[in-house]
Amino acid sequence: MKKMLVAAMVLLFAMNMVFAGGAAETSSKGMVGVVMPTRSEERWNKDGAAVKSGLEELGYEVDLQFSDDDIPTQVRQIEDLITKRAKVLVIASIDGSALTDVLAKAADEGIPVIAYDRLIMKSPHVDYYLSFDNYAVGQQMGDILIQGMNLDNPAKKPLLIELFGGSPDDNNAYFFYNGAMDKLKPYFDNGTLKIGSGQQGMDTVGTLRWSNELAMSRMENLLSAHYTNKTLDGILSPYDPISLSTLEACKAVGYGTPGKPLPVVGGQDCIVASCKSILAGEQYATVLKDTRVLGMATVELVDTIMRGETPQGLNTTTYDNDSIKNGKPYIVPSVLLESVIVTKDNLVAEVVDTGYHSAEEIGL
Repeated sequence: MKKMLVAAMVLLFAMNMVFAGGAAETSSKGMVGVVMPTRSEERWNKDGAAVKSGLEELGYEVDLQFSDDDIPTQVRQIEDLITKRAKVLVIASIDGSALTDVLAKAADEGIPVIAYDRLIMKSPHVDYYLSFDNYAVGQQMGDILIQGMNLDNPAKKPLLIELFGGSPDDNNAYFFYNGAMDKLKPYFDNGTLKIGSGQQGMDTVGTLRWSNELAMSRMENLLSAHYTNKTLDGILSPYDPISLSTLEACKAVGYGTPGKPLPVVGGQDCIVASCKSILAGEQYATVLKDTRVLGMATVELVDTIMRGETPQGLNTTTYDNDSIKNGKPYIVPSVLLESVIVTKDNLVAEVVDTGYHSAEEIGL
């Protein structure tokens, strides 16, 4: 079904490109500003390229910016796009709470704002949020550990785990963490799972800016402080580069050798390096959030707005962005997509056969 869905969306997208071809050749339908947090990570390059190419094929001009994980740079880029009279702004924020003032400027100019994949907080001027169902993604992260650690039939009790969260300034990170912890709670309650260090809660286990370097340093400290005479069985990881870094820290102290297997580690984003690691039997799994589907959904949402139509089928109950609009807490209207767990068993079917990564890219 997933392959059929991707194929159908690609076909529909191709048809839209054909019908839009004449308009694209003659004149722009208007400029859309797209701001991504950084070009240093594989996924954001893919996201930016997918949104840009899709909108351009429909006849829109696109000004794509990358903010190099610097908040003042992102604010300046948005201000510049407002000055250039962008018709719509698509923003993947660095810090979800740092854009309140600049979005007020966008609202003054009547520019709709779409929060892309990361919810923008503390502003009533976020018109739409487009992402995957982040709580469900977190639950999938929990499912990865339940399956990979065989928690329903454990070889021993308790199995020891360490927790890593995403960036505390990214609202998504809390949904990921809460979804995973809700899924794992029964196993903590019945004694199957235990946190070896005792460290939990996003204020303690969060990883600023999703930094793999910070995660690796913390993993090294955890291993030296709590696992000299114990074995770490699993790691909750919210992001593939964090997953790979924690595995490297474990390998440096002897994990992955006979009699001392690597801890079970999941992840998110299905990057090439993690696909290779999964095929090599190191990282256990990842959550694939297909950026092509996210990109096409963004293009469709922008096009709907630009045609003066009202988007349908939005979630209007989940994403409170901690602001007030019309005297009430503001729930940002949201488009929520589905993700899929990728393991060694289904990686070829979900990743290669659908064209997300090529066989050559992941070493097949």
